Order: sequence, then C-alpha cells, then structure tokens
Amino acid sequence: MSGSKVLIVTAVEAEREAVERGLDRNSRFDVIAGGVGLAEAAASTAIALTKDSYSAVVSAGIAGGFRAQTELESIVVASEIWGADLGAETNEGFYDLEKLNLGCSRYRCDPLLTDKLCTTIAERGLKAQTGPILTTATVTGTAKTAENLVFRVPEAKAEAMEGFGVAVSARKLDVPVFEVRSISNFVGPRDRDNWKIKEALAALEQASNGLQEVF
Repeated sequence: MSGSKVLIVTAVEAEREAVERGLDRNSRFDVIAGGVGLAEAAASTAIALTKDSYSAVVSAGIAGGFRAQTELESIVVASEIWGADLGAETNEGFYDLEKLNLGCSRYRCDPLLTDKLCTTIAERGLKAQTGPILTTATVTGTAKTAENLVFRVPEAKAEAMEGFGVAVSARKLDVPVFEVRSISNFVGPRDRDNWKIKEALAALEQASNGLQEVF
C-alpha cells in the first residue's frame, strides 16, 4: 500500500486534529471528521470514497475499553469490527445478523497489516494490542450492559460508535478497512471525572504517526 492514498475517518474535530498532528500533515492521508455514530460515519465515508481513490480506510479516535482487557491511554487495533447491537433480542438471548441469516454484523481486518500496525505503534512507546472493537448505537452506561457485551464477545477490547459504519461503506466499495482506538475510559457506569480524554488524544496522536509506516 506504500505510496497510495489512505482515508482516515474520525468522529469529531478533536480526534481529526490529533490524527493530523501525528501524521505531520502527510498529504497521502485524507483525514475527515465524519460525525458521531454509525449512520453519520457510514454516510461520510461513502461520500469521501466517491471523491477519490483510496487503498485503505481507517476508523480512528478515542473509545471506551473493557476493564479486564485494556488500560487507559493504551491503543487497540481492531482484529474485527463488530456491529454489536445489530440483531434481535430473543428469549434465548441475542441473535446477531448471521444467526438470523440477515447479513453481516462483523468485518475481519487484514491480520498481517493489523499485527504490523500494532507492532509499529508499540515501538513508539505505547501499550498496544489487537482484538475486536465493538460499534454500538448507544454508549454503554451500566455495569449490566457491559457484562452482557462481554458475555457475547468475551475477547472484545473496546467500544466505540463509528467503526462498523466506516467498515460497511469501505467494504461496499471493496476497500480494506481498519480501526484504531485510544482508550479514554472504561466501558460501564459513566464516570466522567476519571475519563482521560486529553491523555487519550495525545496517545492517538502518537499512534497515528505509525500509520505512515504501514500504509
């Protein structure tokens, strides 16, 4: 992919600015703030992909991490991008789109590039790991919901609101998709006093620098 253009989609301007600083304004990367949530992210990504040719798309930003799996200010590189609440509740539990035979609720990222990106980020002094990142329409705010997500996806590392939307648009146009998240808080009861947003944005900036070596 070296030399080709890459699209990076964040949710908000603060994330976009952090990524651009990390990339040193590298002209091979177009960074947009596509909006909050799956639908905004999908629409913004689709529009951007019609305007230029890209070799890869990356959903990037800060996120909540699952407490037993991550640390604050660490980085998660998605091995899979899950539309975690796409499906149906039943008396037997949650049925995802695959079980309902209604489509796809997860995308697997290229494992070689995912591992390379994780290694490159770790070489910059950050704690980095790979694993599933869940996309939810509503940010988890209770211990019970967090427990339910962990029960369904025990290996899940983080939760955000845009990755699956970015992935859907990228895959519709057959463009490889990835997701990189910096952990600002833990998934569960909202405790804003202990969120590390400033620190997570700094980590995102540092991690973004590694994108230039991988893509």
